Amino acid sequence: MDPKHTYCVIMAGGIGSRFWPMSRTACPKQFLDFLGLGRTLIQQTWDRFLPICPPENILVVTNERYASMVKEQLPDMADANILTEPLRKNTAPCVAYANHVISKRDANASIIVASSDHLVLKDAEFQGVIRLALQQAGTMDCIVTLGIRPNRPDTGYGYIQYGGEAGIPGVQRVISFREKPDHATAEKFVASGDFLWNSGIFIATAKGLHHAFAEHLPAMELRFAQGAASYGTPAERAFIAEAYSTCESISIDYGVMEKAKNVFVVPGDFGWSDLGTWGSLYTHVPKDAHGNAAIGAMVRLHDCTNTMVHVQDDRLVVL
Repeated sequence: MDPKHTYCVIMAGGIGSRFWPMSRTACPKQFLDFLGLGRTLIQQTWDRFLPICPPENILVVTNERYASMVKEQLPDMADANILTEPLRKNTAPCVAYANHVISKRDANASIIVASSDHLVLKDAEFQGVIRLALQQAGTMDCIVTLGIRPNRPDTGYGYIQYGGEAGIPGVQRVISFREKPDHATAEKFVASGDFLWNSGIFIATAKGLHHAFAEHLPAMELRFAQGAASYGTPAERAFIAEAYSTCESISIDYGVMEKAKNVFVVPGDFGWSDLGTWGSLYTHVPKDAHGNAAIGAMVRLHDCTNTMVHVQDDRLVVL
């Protein structure tokens, strides 16, 4: 694994509707400091990948209305590395677009694709899993996803069924992807020991992604290939506006991952959460003896139990 050929694509186009009222369309959750650490979720994601690849190899794909927020919160990111989408078309076009931009710069690239709003508490373990996945992807030009060992039958996550070593110790073959199950099915998944939570983070070579898109989403692959001459030039924005107006709205999971045959998984435990709900945030923040979680410098609680209070700035809250 050569860091100069390692790239990271941070997907930051979501609107964070499940964290209303704190997260709003005008300022979704990736641009907020949910944990009270002084760094927003997208800034924490940037920090997380700096030990893995050089800053000039980190790209953000976001809706064009959020480009200025990305620039403000990631001032060290070059303008050329902020790829803007004119429309929300799910994650497959986002990945295809970024892959073609990176391929034009570096045909030998290996690419990590991650969301901007996930929580990772164990950075060293995370980096180790990423490097193992990069090794597997580079060896076989395949797709490698990161799976989380489940500690409960959670119905809020998709699951990955796995089994069989893939040659490199610690890497497993993916048997199938499963949609978010009901509670009874989730219990069976966890009890079997054959399932992982799907983190949505995956690694592939640029060549491997081109092959996967050409096989499973050929029209989309061709459409973005047609813009090769425009990438990195003033003509890029106009081409992308046209391409997005005609390309299919589909997730990378549905469009590619669930259909591809050469998909592998690295099981890990690195303190991950997709922070999909206020409840998921509550499980990951410190709590007092009464189960109260207070994020903010000026929070005063009296006779409260199992309560979470999140205050931005230095506003005083008495509850």
